[in-house]
Amino acid sequence: MGKKRIIKQSGGEMNAGLATRSLARGSKKRVESGILHIQASYNNTKLLLSDKSGNALMASSSGALGFKGAKKGTPFAAAKVGEVIGEKAALLGMRDADVIMRGVGSGRESSLRSFAAKGVGITSIKDATPMPHNGPRQKKPRRV
Repeated sequence: MGKKRIIKQSGGEMNAGLATRSLARGSKKRVESGILHIQASYNNTKLLLSDKSGNALMASSSGALGFKGAKKGTPFAAAKVGEVIGEKAALLGMRDADVIMRGVGSGRESSLRSFAAKGVGITSIKDATPMPHNGPRQKKPRRV
């Protein structure tokens, strides 16, 4: 018959090893101010930190921290991503950041709040969610 396997299921915590590995990777240059790009979809939340000219410094997402499936799109997972990026920004010496939000996911506000809680000031918040002006081509009228 063999041994019985016991599967322990974690209840939505982020993988600690992946979070520390994400903190270990980072650039060594000092940046005073930058831009935080938040892309919040229904399935995931991605954060990218760049300098004022738009060069990417660091990035992280819910999936990169070990969240899987439907848990990636939750506000809790987005808050954890915001904490990781906020700690990295503090290591760079960043004082303030502009924020550009994109998407309609549930992690928009929670990722921003947890990023700001790490000691980085927010100078402006801009919503750059793509909006169709006219949408797709309409159907032809029905001929009877």
